[in-house]
Amino acid sequence: MRSEHRIIDAAGNRAREGLRTLEDVLRFSLDHADLLRRAKALRHQLRAAFDRFPAGLLEAHRDAAGDAGQHAHTPQEFQRGDVRAVAVAAGKRVIEALRTLEEVGKILDGAFAQQIAAMRYAMYDLERDAILAFGSSARFQPRVCVLLTESLCKLPWMDVLRGALDGGADMIQVREKNMSDRDLIARVEKIMEVARPTNARVIVNDRVDIALASGADGVHLGTGDLSIRAARKLAGTNLLIGASTHNAAEALAAVTEGADVCGVGAIFATQLKPDRAPCGVALVAEFIRHYPHVPHLAIGGISLQNIEQLTAVGCRGVAVSGAVCGASNPAAVVAHLLEKLSPHTSEHASA
Repeated sequence: MRSEHRIIDAAGNRAREGLRTLEDVLRFSLDHADLLRRAKALRHQLRAAFDRFPAGLLEAHRDAAGDAGQHAHTPQEFQRGDVRAVAVAAGKRVIEALRTLEEVGKILDGAFAQQIAAMRYAMYDLERDAILAFGSSARFQPRVCVLLTESLCKLPWMDVLRGALDGGADMIQVREKNMSDRDLIARVEKIMEVARPTNARVIVNDRVDIALASGADGVHLGTGDLSIRAARKLAGTNLLIGASTHNAAEALAAVTEGADVCGVGAIFATQLKPDRAPCGVALVAEFIRHYPHVPHLAIGGISLQNIEQLTAVGCRGVAVSGAVCGASNPAAVVAHLLEKLSPHTSEHASA
């Protein structure tokens, strides 16, 4: 029994299993058609490469019962934190198996080894794009995100912050466009000190550099800011990345690049951007229909008076500014928003 054939058989099985696992995750967890197509194409290429071996030859050398590695497991092999971790492990497994196939294949069939080498490089790109599409491991579905801008606050901004957190806000977006970098970093750090004990995430509007320098949880990018891919080159997947979307094309781009949460709007007229025509509730309904697993925040003019229009179409989270910053009792406003949302959302629904 040739050990080379046993190695090729075992590594081939690992590669196929890993690709099939990756396919299923991309299909059912991300609904990502392009990545699914690429994973499936690689699996078919692998099968075609194995057609170079005579039928039954590799199976004849298989000895699962006598495999010394069948019981050589570590506890980590039986632990996966979430579907993202399953996808990451599957991708690594495929790449490692392809390297084994390539190296041992050089002994048996140089042309086979060349085919596998080409697949390995294609798999590097697929692994990268799949990891980026899953975004941050901290991805979650926010319920109420408060865009905190001092100039809009009826009360002192710190009182608004504490009230929003007391009311149950699970995300604070720091939106101070006219503040110096040094003052903005200091502001974010103060907000984080207050927010940390409540487990609310703190994200910075527009500025990846400020988010990284201050240790914030994430950043929200507008359509004129850095792309999500460029932001990942700076921050990896450590930062949550939110993205503004105003139409179907922008939503598709944000989801494809791996936005952790998509701001969808403006739904109603808003004082933050009075020149932007409202898109209406239908935009949120369309987003949820196309991307049911992607966290979202309806944004733009949302208040206690109109939030039920959003919950009626399945909205799970909202981003609010004036309704909370301009309130005499921010805690009560946030609590009432959560009350309206609670029948339609869960605390940590994630992609």
